[in-house]
Amino acid sequence: MPLEFAVTWDYRCPFARIAHDQVLDALEAGADWDVTFVPFCLGQAHVEDGEPDIWDHPDDDTGLLALQAGVVVRDTDPDHFLAVHRGLFNARHVDGEALRDEAVVRRVLTEAGADADAVLAEIATGAPLETVRKEHEAAVTNDEVWGVPTFIAGGRAAFVRLMTTADGDGELARRNIERVVDMLTGWPELNEFKHTSLAR
Repeated sequence: MPLEFAVTWDYRCPFARIAHDQVLDALEAGADWDVTFVPFCLGQAHVEDGEPDIWDHPDDDTGLLALQAGVVVRDTDPDHFLAVHRGLFNARHVDGEALRDEAVVRRVLTEAGADADAVLAEIATGAPLETVRKEHEAAVTNDEVWGVPTFIAGGRAAFVRLMTTADGDGELARRNIERVVDMLTGWPELNEFKHTSLAR
């Protein structure tokens, strides 16, 4: 039986990139997992009380275009999702590009083999924004999610901050992510474990 878990993402977060890079490495190496990728908009998470939701002015958010692109590919072209997902993270965190730039998103989609015209046309309908909103709000309501990456499994959720990628080592990535999920589901008594300093 495959390991089932969900994990939230926003392409702007470096720690989401590290966690998702390992999820992708392990899946590409054959990990027997059933992963649900859940979009979470950091722009909405930082809206102050009384201020309009980011959903009402999405063009002001620097990450929503890419987040919508990821959701469209996830839902309509899953064979290309892993490549698009990695490509959008890398565009931001490896290449230092702006994810609000349609040309950047278009290039990543094309290089990953997705149909960029179709993805951007779907975004223009407004439906992907509604999908992001619904999934973001469900994560907040159902699992009290407040950031990325949050792992969700067995009715529990935890924000996780891994410090390094697995550098393409699929077996190491599999062990790392399975350790996270095992701690989440198998050791609920642990609430917080944070190093006081970093060995760097």
